[in-house]
Amino acid sequence: MLRGALLAIALIATLTASCGIIKSPRDLSGPAEDGGASSASSPCDQSGDDFAGDVGLARCLTEWFWSRQFQQSGQTYRPITRFVAYQGENGPDCGGQPAVPNNAFYCPAGHFVAFDETWLRAMYDQMGDGAVYVIIPHELGHAVQDQLVNDFRFNIQRELQADCYAGAALSGLVQAKYLRTEEGDSDELLTSLAEAGDPTDAWFAPDAHGTPAQRQNFFATGFDQGAAVC
Repeated sequence: MLRGALLAIALIATLTASCGIIKSPRDLSGPAEDGGASSASSPCDQSGDDFAGDVGLARCLTEWFWSRQFQQSGQTYRPITRFVAYQGENGPDCGGQPAVPNNAFYCPAGHFVAFDETWLRAMYDQMGDGAVYVIIPHELGHAVQDQLVNDFRFNIQRELQADCYAGAALSGLVQAKYLRTEEGDSDELLTSLAEAGDPTDAWFAPDAHGTPAQRQNFFATGFDQGAAVC
């Protein structure tokens, strides 16, 4: 618990030092392959100026990040096949299981991500755009797991690693200057993680995701140390 608190503080310090998340990248020059400056434009068309833009930007940039990570390790990232917004109970099924309201999920059967648009928009309106940049990268973290390793003994291990992957992706995109931080973003990110945490530490439960402190801990670990530690 103490380590989680310290890592959360480190994350806050990192974001605060950057003077503030997340808006569209500049107009945009991205990093060159050798790490130097580049005149290349952003890999994404979305502006991130509103809810729809932030959702699209979070998906596009997170997949760009993982494509680069896989490439650097001599592998090829397989992009998701669909990115589905649904309403309430009208979502796509996954392997015969129906979508449920107030949720976002990765479906390994179809290699796609889906989210309840009304639910996510409400979180966006109440907590800020940080909610989008936690939830979408988290679900795409499951898509990464499906391509690398999928033999977790407990569900909580799968979920906390996806939080770590989300933190690593966000940090990498900030460092690459494809995202920039804004005042209050650390609070948005940590609040979003806390809201999604389990009320107890029943780590053995089949649907366990981790307590608020655990989720903040793993996200912050990925943010501070990168994907390799996840």
